[in-house]
Amino acid sequence: MPELPEVETIVRQLDHRLTGLVFGQTEISYPKIISPLSPTGFAKKLVGQEVLRVYRRAKIIIIELSGDQSILIHLKMTGQLIFQPAKTSPVNLIVGGHPQTDPSKHTRAILSFRDGSSLRFNDLRKFGWLKLVNQETREKILAPHGVEPLTKNFTTKLFAELVARYLKRKIKQLLLDQTLVAGLGNIYVDEACFRAKILPTRTAQTLTHSETTALHREIIAVLKHSIKKKGTSARNYVISDGTKGGFVPYLNVYGRGGLPCKTCGTPINKIKLNGRGTHFCPKCQK
Repeated sequence: MPELPEVETIVRQLDHRLTGLVFGQTEISYPKIISPLSPTGFAKKLVGQEVLRVYRRAKIIIIELSGDQSILIHLKMTGQLIFQPAKTSPVNLIVGGHPQTDPSKHTRAILSFRDGSSLRFNDLRKFGWLKLVNQETREKILAPHGVEPLTKNFTTKLFAELVARYLKRKIKQLLLDQTLVAGLGNIYVDEACFRAKILPTRTAQTLTHSETTALHREIIAVLKHSIKKKGTSARNYVISDGTKGGFVPYLNVYGRGGLPCKTCGTPINKIKLNGRGTHFCPKCQK
């Protein structure tokens, strides 16, 4: 699933490319993704709307439009947003581990602009969604999300307070709670815990002050590092131009179950924790 660094990478690219464009025709091949609107209703509301800006809240992409409207997009497990410039060859990308030309059989929506360019929404597993909403509905959808970890509001003090609020939770369970810290997922929780030398299976009540401080620091550090490398293309994630992110070589534990730890050589463990695949080094992390 694309997490904060991947969504942030996409948002930065799309804000540059889409701002000022005006929507024209739309093609929806899988109507469920735009529910409760019908394809006709969606197209009628969208046509003629100008893109004012593109930004992010948690893992949700917001395309803010003229006329008090926004498109909210959640990529879920396998969603991709591909920008196709006007009068250029189709983008080559990877879907489900196989090369595809965009649009592909997994393209669920094509949102075209009046200049001839378009935005394609691909989704192998069909869990993603697009919602065309007014400002009031947008804020209701975004409101439950917790603090953004790359803002000044995410202080060590606030993080310690969140930890203290749920002392019996496993550390990974706590960090994945989107109502507490927005945008974290399997990849960066596992990686932050490794960097902080903390087992994700421990309960919050076992963290010392220095460990809490270290975990807070490493959450921020790993997110910034991944954004710099344009995200982790471990599976289906690609940037909006169809290319892969560059963070995979910097992963220490995620996706490396059974492989030697880059620090000590001990095989990386992979277990299920609350139904989520979880990776850690049993020697480096305590």
